[in-house]
Amino acid sequence: MKKSTVLICLLFLSNFILLAQAPTFKIEGKEVYKGNNVVFHQIDEHTWVGTGNVMSNESLYLLEGNEKALLIDAGTNIKDLNKIVASITDKSIVLVATHVHPDHTGASIDYFPELFINPADTVGIPQFMPNYKGRLSYLKDREIIELGNRSIEVVFTPGHTPGSTTFIDKNAHYGFSGDSFGSGNLLLITNFSTLKATCEKTSQLMEEYEIDTFYPGHYFGANLETKKRVDDLLTISEGALSGEIKGEENPNGFLGLNLIINQFGVRVNYSEQAVK
Repeated sequence: MKKSTVLICLLFLSNFILLAQAPTFKIEGKEVYKGNNVVFHQIDEHTWVGTGNVMSNESLYLLEGNEKALLIDAGTNIKDLNKIVASITDKSIVLVATHVHPDHTGASIDYFPELFINPADTVGIPQFMPNYKGRLSYLKDREIIELGNRSIEVVFTPGHTPGSTTFIDKNAHYGFSGDSFGSGNLLLITNFSTLKATCEKTSQLMEEYEIDTFYPGHYFGANLETKKRVDDLLTISEGALSGEIKGEENPNGFLGLNLIINQFGVRVNYSEQAVK
């Protein structure tokens, strides 16, 4: 595993201790593949979730259409991920990333010739995925990825990172948000103004599209993101910016995220700069 991958996984792992200590929930759905590095379960007839075991249930999602399949994230280090995915669907694969962190774009991306990312996350490439030999292509906010009788909308949701991205299936009334809303434990690497704008935009879209839930980047089977979660994060953002909500010292602070707000059942880890 690359040095940068090891470093960030160790750092992130220390801050996911509370999640790891929570009750382990079984991910529902038929098990369609089980290996040493990942287990895939079926969400519905043409959608699957893969669960890694290196970084707190790092999650990847496979969405199948009539013509193509979309792989959202590639986990940390899943050997022969391309072959595993091919055992589930015979459709050609388009690989996209919710953001550039190595528990989502780790060594497994090297099995794919092209990776689509939000261009705002290119700032993380030198540290987190400097050796990718494939072609980098760039997503556009609100673009539609057509899979054949299945359309996935790209929605930029920065906050966790500058280029965090959510993928929405309007017809299925769900989406896939990576770490944009934290899986219960948000690492806010940008600032509250960015998170506030993201939550306002996302809440409106969830209402307009009647989106029930988002599958998060670290899925345990009972921590789906909801509109209430997004609205609660909006409330936290507004409170932090106005000074009405004060953070406490973060005992597990790292990456400069030395403050924490713990409200509404979600933890937001951030730095002093996030409120300026």
